Amino acid sequence: MTDDKGRITVLGNGLRVVSEAMPRIETASLGVWIDVGTRHETAETNGVAHLLEHMAFKGTERRTARGIAEEIEDVGGSLNAYTSRDHTAFYARILPDSLPLAADLLGDILTASTFDAEELEKERGVVLQEIGEVEDTPSDWVFDLLQEAAYPDQPLGRPILGPEAIVEAMPRDALFAFMGAHYDPRRMIVAASGKVEHEEVVELARRHFGGLAQRATPDPAPGSYAGGSLLVARDLEQVHLCLALDAFGYEDPDLFALQVFAAALGGGMSSRLFQEAREKRGLCYSVFAFAAQHAGAGTLGVYAGTGEAEVPELLNVVAAETQALAAGANAAELARAKAQLKAGTLMALEGCFAVCEDMARQHLMYGERLSAAEIVRRIDAVDESAIARVGRRLLASARPALAAVGPQAGLPDPALIERAFGL
Repeated sequence: MTDDKGRITVLGNGLRVVSEAMPRIETASLGVWIDVGTRHETAETNGVAHLLEHMAFKGTERRTARGIAEEIEDVGGSLNAYTSRDHTAFYARILPDSLPLAADLLGDILTASTFDAEELEKERGVVLQEIGEVEDTPSDWVFDLLQEAAYPDQPLGRPILGPEAIVEAMPRDALFAFMGAHYDPRRMIVAASGKVEHEEVVELARRHFGGLAQRATPDPAPGSYAGGSLLVARDLEQVHLCLALDAFGYEDPDLFALQVFAAALGGGMSSRLFQEAREKRGLCYSVFAFAAQHAGAGTLGVYAGTGEAEVPELLNVVAAETQALAAGANAAELARAKAQLKAGTLMALEGCFAVCEDMARQHLMYGERLSAAEIVRRIDAVDESAIARVGRRLLASARPALAAVGPQAGLPDPALIERAFGL
């Protein structure tokens, strides 16, 4: 079938192949997205999905790590990958004539990686450096801490990179075991966009992935929001803090209303938090709200960097503006938030890779792809009653989750924060 959602073909082993031709684009993107991430790990193997992603580029039965890098760069292309809590992706950006090579390389690293022991020891060091870099960047690290505060002692709350001690001790067999348990073709999407032809993409996917066998794959552990505080004292000039309320997953009918709520609360320079916290009171340089969604779980969050003395007032502003928005959005700010969200969504889809990723992620999350027109329609359908409904859901939830990195003396007692939100 085909329309503005792209084209889709399902291979005999259940692997889905999706593509969208972009006639005005002179490049192509090709990737494989797998419905597996950090939330599929055990406590003992936290970090294995990310380490596996690194090791896939470190040699196969036919290629060395250097050979993989040289082959793709010989044709002006690039290979990359990422791991999230829900998904893992491996992708190539190439010129159209190099599509067969990209498919061959992706097929090779995903079906014939050797996870060479010597390469594993070297890559461990690289990942440990990556962990250290995150912990040296408090404005990044605080988001991991917020996730742990929201979902303590469960897979959804663990860091994507994993703890140093586990990464240092991760055995080679754990990589093979994780891939064998979770890389099922029915949980994989081959996606292509740009100057591509669907039939060619299907044939390449069949050639390189058609032989993958189905297997019984375990479902991820559900996310159970708890809330609470996770505070790390650091001798810094600022306190980097994140605060979140329990929301819902990406499959919820109120998803777009939550996104509009986040945009009105702290999505731009005209938003409530930016105007009240920064422009009016001068409490911070950076402040924004965000909606973070997973399957079956999600949060509405706020990040800010502020001085130690300003923390109590800033947290009170966040609570007051969240409650005020829940009590009633005015027509002008609602229209502005929807316009921002629509523009951001459409602008993000102007690039070749962005379209490729969007197709793959939507098929993994929803089993289909919403067209741009349908997304705009759903955003436009958000009205003041939907914002009020989302606000009630947020403020009827469990206690807030709070994470902070920096000087701690200015942080109020968590009970005071709960009371500020009326919880």
